[in-house]
Formats: sequence, C-alpha cells, structure tokens
Amino acid sequence: MSKTLKVKGVGWDISAIGNAVWGGAKLADVLELIGINKPSQITPSGGKHVEFISIDKCKEENGGPYKASIPLSQATNPEADVLLAYEMNGEPLNRDHGYPLRVIVPGVIGARSVKWLDSINILAEECQGFFMQRDYKMFPPSVNWDNINWSTRRPQMDFPVQSAICSLEDVNVVKPGKITIKGYAVSGGGRGIERVDVSVDGGKTWMEASRFQKAGVPYTSDDASSDKWAWVLFKVEADIPMSAEIVAKAVDTAANVQPEDVEVIWNLRGILNTSWHRVHVRVGHSSM
Repeated sequence: MSKTLKVKGVGWDISAIGNAVWGGAKLADVLELIGINKPSQITPSGGKHVEFISIDKCKEENGGPYKASIPLSQATNPEADVLLAYEMNGEPLNRDHGYPLRVIVPGVIGARSVKWLDSINILAEECQGFFMQRDYKMFPPSVNWDNINWSTRRPQMDFPVQSAICSLEDVNVVKPGKITIKGYAVSGGGRGIERVDVSVDGGKTWMEASRFQKAGVPYTSDDASSDKWAWVLFKVEADIPMSAEIVAKAVDTAANVQPEDVEVIWNLRGILNTSWHRVHVRVGHSSM
C-alpha cells in the first residue's frame, strides 16, 4: 500500500497468517458455568460484549494491558467455536503463542485473539481499548491523518477473502516446462472457498486450481468434511512464457472476490491488502 501512498503501521509482507490446530475450552461452555445461556444476546444485567484482558502491557495503553472484545452473541454461540486455548498442534502453548492461556476467535483478525489471558469481563459496551477504538479499522481512501475520525468506523472483525502464492517468490528464475503453482486461500467468518483462479499472463486468462485441506482429499466448501476455520490449499500446473506475471485470486462461498488492485482498497492504516497476489517469474536457460 505504501507504494501507492505512505501508510502507518507494522510493515507486514505477503502471507502474514498462521494456521494451527488449537485445543482448549469453548468460551460458550465456560460462560454457561457462570449462568450465561448459549446463545445469548444480552445478560440479565445488560452485558452485550465479552472483553479479554492480557497480562501483556503496551505503550498504546499508557502502560496498561492489551485488551479487546467480541459480541456476547458470538462468545456464547457454540458454532462460533471461540476457544480459551491452552494447546497448539497437540502441545501446550509456548510462550510466544500465549502460554498459559489465550483466546482464539476463529474467522476474525488476530488482534481479537488475545494472548497471555489475565481476565474476562462482561460489558454493556464494546471494549474501549486502543486497539479496538484507534487501530484496526478500515477507512476509505479519502480519509487521511488530518481528517480521520476514529469513532466513525467499527472495529474490524471478520477478515476478507484472500489468497497467496507460496511456491514461488517474486522475480524467481524457473526451468523451462511446466511449473507447479501452490498456495493457500482463506476467508473470514467461517466462509468456505468456492474456487481459486490462477493466471500466468497477468489476469488475461485463467485456470481453476484444485483445492484441498488434507493431502489427497478433494475439498468441498461448506461440506461436513471440511474445516470452515482453516485455510484451503490450492495447486495447479501450468506452462509459462519466457517471463510471466502469475496471479492468484480466491472466491468465497458468499461470492466475495479479491479486488484486482491495491489502489482501490488503500487505507491510511495499511490494513487488509487482499488484492490479487502477483508473482513475477522468468524462464532461465542454461548455457554451455
């Protein structure tokens, strides 16, 4: 995005995402133990949001703890699968991932999955923490740092449909013949991936990639055998010309599709660049 116009934020590159098997207690079950039914929109005392407070202190909170919240309706919905997690990939959480306990809010940007959990509060209003109210919000291209009004936008929750090519780096040199193009696609809110389109000519023509979550098992979006929160891997083989712009774009089950260009989704905070992933490669020939 900064190539279009300078943005402020941590300089993430492509594929800033992780995918793991999480183990823990469902938040909905824990809340039920203190008398909050599932699902619930509001508690008898007027609570509508569940706030997570971290042990981690940060300068943005003037030395106070990192915190975030989600709606009570999401926290108490068993189908939303919000976890108080203490395991990752079959092992106890390590320190960097939030030991001993963290929140996992699947299908939602990682800023809401609070690590190093200290306490949980039931609130009538949304969490007023810095990272809920003055960061991680999506503004239109017309907003700049002189005219921004943070209160006009809701905190970002679900993440948009996105994909990335992982088998090739930008400006790779490849051997003549067929190449294999592989990567992942994912969409927020538990929406499945309906298809992944790949182009080797910058988007003039397209091929549909095969999709899978487990090796050798074809993926069907919204099928009982698929994991609605996990990424979907894709693969396609193609012959490429002497130099090629390889592009991937994904479509989710709600027919949301990635935008073609980053310029149309530019925002001053630099979040959610889900435009087509483009990788430039050229064919190299060995010489005697």
